[in-house]
Amino acid sequence: MVVRTTPNTAQSGIFALGTASHTYLEFEIERGVAASALIGAIAALREPRTTMGGVNLVAGFRPELWRSAVHSGLPDDVMDFKAPIVGAGGYAMPATQRDAVLWISGSAYDVVFDVARGSIAELAGVARVAEETSSWPYHHDRDLTGFIDGTENPTLIEAPEVALIPESIPGAGGSVLLLQKWIHLARDWESLPTERQEAVMGRAKSDSEELIDKPADSHVARNDQDRFGKIFRRNMPYGTVTDHGTMFVGFSADQRRMQAMLESMAGVHDGVRDALTYFATPVTGAYYFIPSLASLRSVTPGDPSPG
Repeated sequence: MVVRTTPNTAQSGIFALGTASHTYLEFEIERGVAASALIGAIAALREPRTTMGGVNLVAGFRPELWRSAVHSGLPDDVMDFKAPIVGAGGYAMPATQRDAVLWISGSAYDVVFDVARGSIAELAGVARVAEETSSWPYHHDRDLTGFIDGTENPTLIEAPEVALIPESIPGAGGSVLLLQKWIHLARDWESLPTERQEAVMGRAKSDSEELIDKPADSHVARNDQDRFGKIFRRNMPYGTVTDHGTMFVGFSADQRRMQAMLESMAGVHDGVRDALTYFATPVTGAYYFIPSLASLRSVTPGDPSPG
């Protein structure tokens, strides 16, 4: 794995591929607690600083909460997911912004479970869990549509350049995370013949080869990274046999890339929706700033009351 060796070293779990179990815990700060107290409590957890026992923990914060505690601590244009993205025909992607996120991943669910429980206990009185989702790999690298996910992901050598804020910019070594839960309309999707599924995706199902004649509303066409810019995706399937879908986990040095992709999927500017949105429905939507390790450690918890 290649990670920048600078004073602003990234949280290593962003790039820790190959983990088999994942949990995403989104938190709301308790009434009367200062932003710096929440950040300090999360920084005090063991796992954001290292990888131990096969478990990674990536910590992130609502951008404007982080900004309130760390002035000039991230780019000025990084914002909360404040309002739904409304596109063609009133189609909307919801905004469910929380104050903090812990993404815990590991080789087995028991260790992930234990670290998650321990983290929640450590944050008691400071923040409460508002959303919890557990994920796992499906047939190595496929999502629950049966297609390979992350085909256009950069390599681990390239990923830091895509995902991490450059040294010359506030928030250097950090990243912007877009986290969304998408429920699959499995019955509708699975009723489609393979050829129609491929047209929706814009890729061949067997090997993920991009279709030469892909439709303009295909998922690939509406998310053209050559047009919007590259992102580093760590998507995972989630859920049960009867209720499942995809956790979209996207990292970028530039929030605008991800916002533009969402607007394209919703058909905000041209009235053309991504065909995949007829078979998968977003039920959450939040942006989090993932600070570098040095930035995370630099916040003094201070008074637990609001500043």
